[in-house]
This record gives sequence, structure tokens and C-alpha cells, in this order.
Amino acid sequence: MSDEKHAWYCVHTRPKCEHIAAGVLRSLAGVEPWCPRIRFQRGTRRGKVWFVEALFPSYFFARFDPGVSLRAVRHSQNVIRVVEFGGVPTEIPDSVIATLRNEMAESDLVEVRIGLKVGDTVELTEGPMRGFQGIVNGVMSGEERVSVLLDFLGRQSLVQVEVSKLISDAAPRVVAAGR
Repeated sequence: MSDEKHAWYCVHTRPKCEHIAAGVLRSLAGVEPWCPRIRFQRGTRRGKVWFVEALFPSYFFARFDPGVSLRAVRHSQNVIRVVEFGGVPTEIPDSVIATLRNEMAESDLVEVRIGLKVGDTVELTEGPMRGFQGIVNGVMSGEERVSVLLDFLGRQSLVQVEVSKLISDAAPRVVAAGR
């Protein structure tokens, strides 16, 4: 099979179905899907929970020969369309995909840790003060503990808290972009 007609394209999917659609395309001969994803923690009513989402929500990439595989890709499960302009699927340069893969450390899944810094707004997720919000006042040794300024009973109190018991307002996509 000649690789000269193969190019990267952006595939639009149903929301939260990127990895499923990429898995379906993986079974097609001559199609190489790539769905970069991020893994991060977010606070919920149950405490911190790990989430996995596509780096580009509702989109992933696929390398194929449009003359051979375009129809099969377009009609695959959970695929809405192949991104196009003027009715022609738009090729993504190999260098763009190579740069993205380099940023993802050659992995399909990258864990995003939201580090805390002075001035960040945080919420306590455990203990008797669960749900209280405060501002990080200082980072202790090893970044395992921070001091947080809390408004409590009409006055501000400085408390030391383990980082694992806090969630930050920082969005994981913003943190991932700054990697």
C-alpha cells in the first residue's frame, strides 16, 4: 500500500465519544486514528475523582487515503464528519501532528496535575471544613502541604492543609496548555 496519498485529517465526533470513534476507525484497514487525551482530578460531592477527556473535545485525528477510506470514515459509529473547507477534507500537516505528539510525550494519555501556587483559589474536599473556600497563602516543603487563608466565623484564619485535600479552580485544559 502506497503511503504517498495518506494524510492526517481532523474527525468531528459526538460529544464524549472521541475514543469510541477512534477505536472503530482502528479496525479499518489503512486508517490510523490518534485521539490524544488528558487525565485529571476534579472535585465532586464524593471528593476528588479522576476524569479522562479528549484533549480536543469532540475531535480527534486520523491518517488515511481519502480516495480509499473517506466514505468508511465518514460513516463510522459516532463520527459526525471529517472537517472540510469548500467541500474538500482539510489535510493537517504531518509537522503539526508531530508537534502535538511531542507535547504529549509520545503518549495518547497525559496526566495533568494542577499544581497550587500562592494566590490560587481552592476548596477543601475533606474534613470538618469541607466545602470551605480559601486562597493559597504559601506552599510548604515538597509541595505536599500549603497554608490557606480561610474566612471563618467572620475573620480570616490561616490553616495548613495537605494538597491532596484541596481542589483548585484552575481548569485542566489551561494547565495542559501551559505544559
